Amino acid sequence: MRDTRPAVRTTAVVWTAGVTAVLAGLPLVARDRLPDRLATHWGLHGGAPDGSMPLWAASLFPALLWLVTAAAATVPLLRTGPRAAQPWAALVLLPTGVVLGGAQACVVRANLDRADWHEARQPTAWLVALLAAAVLASVAGWLAATRRTAAQGDGTGQGTDAPALEIPAGRRLVWFSRTANPWLQVLAAVTGLVAAAALVAQVGGLAAPGALWSLFAGCATASLACALCSSVQARVSERGLEVAFGPLAWPRRRWAPGDIDTARAEVRGPAQVGGWGYRFSGLGTTVMLRAGDCLVVRPRGRRTDFAVSVDDAERGAALLNALRTDRHPGR
Repeated sequence: MRDTRPAVRTTAVVWTAGVTAVLAGLPLVARDRLPDRLATHWGLHGGAPDGSMPLWAASLFPALLWLVTAAAATVPLLRTGPRAAQPWAALVLLPTGVVLGGAQACVVRANLDRADWHEARQPTAWLVALLAAAVLASVAGWLAATRRTAAQGDGTGQGTDAPALEIPAGRRLVWFSRTANPWLQVLAAVTGLVAAAALVAQVGGLAAPGALWSLFAGCATASLACALCSSVQARVSERGLEVAFGPLAWPRRRWAPGDIDTARAEVRGPAQVGGWGYRFSGLGTTVMLRAGDCLVVRPRGRRTDFAVSVDDAERGAALLNALRTDRHPGR
């Protein structure tokens, strides 16, 4: 299985830089419509604010807080393996960036077009939406961390008996492989940041109502599509073949051993299948993330193949054929 740390590092750096730009730049972009001091804190009962900061501090302090937090999460990526660092980075960077960016947008919106910071009122509705977004981001970070960790643990289950195409009685063998395309991951991060910036600007009141929703929807859709197609993991076990997409290992496709006619390894390139990502061509369906070995299966009753570009495809095909023959002799 390939080392995915470079792609994870790049995505973390892009996300960190983007959130920093939003936190520091949002008050400065709107400075002509903001008072000299910004209301930054309201009591438990809302209403009038009870704390404020100069505009420069309201811009600098959240950015510095974010950079310190991001450094604590990303430094392990430079020193430790992916099993230790990636879950921590996912659990910290995603929800923290969402919370700080959303809070900054709420602060700017509350102070927008106010002559004095005492006139600002707590944006309760936006804070509720921010809380919901923070919960969703935390769940997404947790799922990304736990599913990736579990998948990496499955990779240690490969046995040296697998290439022999014999499954000893009482033994359970598992083959696992994962591939990621760093360019698609970076593209997902960049378009996601553009979507987040458009949303923050819209929430912060820097654009006319509804002016940036189309930009947000387009970039968010592009980011989601790129994220789902940026990584893939394949797992062969006694339950058959399972192929999972994206950082959350969802959606998934499954075939039981009896649902597969043949399995083989084959070299394919993007030019053969029509490009990168989830492609349809005369060769069938191909999940193309990098040129080279692909695990290719022919589902039972189909005339076309399903292929996924993963390392060690020959061993995966061998184990899948052994399981198919063992469970369904004569096929």
